Amino acid sequence: MFTGIIQEVGKVRKAELRGPELWLSLEAPASASRLRMGDSLSVNGCCLTVVALEPPLVSFQAVSETLNRTVLGLLREGSLVNLESPLTLSEPLGGHFVQGHVDGTGEILKVAPEGQGARLTVRIPEALERYVIEKGSIALDGISLTVASVRGREIEVALIPHTLENTALKSKGPGDYLQVEVDMLAKYVEKLAFVKAREDKTHEG
Repeated sequence: MFTGIIQEVGKVRKAELRGPELWLSLEAPASASRLRMGDSLSVNGCCLTVVALEPPLVSFQAVSETLNRTVLGLLREGSLVNLESPLTLSEPLGGHFVQGHVDGTGEILKVAPEGQGARLTVRIPEALERYVIEKGSIALDGISLTVASVRGREIEVALIPHTLENTALKSKGPGDYLQVEVDMLAKYVEKLAFVKAREDKTHEG
């Protein structure tokens, strides 16, 4: 479990496809210094397991299921990635509950300057549209953000200068893709409503 508060921006040193799998090595001094083999780390919002550790390098193995649901396969040497260690019970929940289970990918349509920050417009998959509400939470590339507006599949989020400076969003622009995780509470509410409706229909019958 994560919070969407990015702790470090890492740099890809190697992204190598071996058959259906991706072997990924990141230069991440701060993360590597506190990780152990087998630990989890959120990489652009996707929970991955550490399979090799040679500080400042930390490496992961992404299987085909992960590659099918993410855009990790688009990473190249030099790409910047958002990193976050799992939440512990002693830490404050600064963002929102982020599972590290990517729901889909979104395309950046526009990055418009807004004061000292920016306004980011992203097109999300149609299947995720129903889970996103204005002023609700969403994780884009692992970053906990508040939805400023929703127009069908197009959502907007306001980015403060700190977010732009301290995440990999500073390297993104129109046409780039982000990993999307919607608020898990919305999915649970939908499931509960479905189960309740099914039970009501059974009782009526």
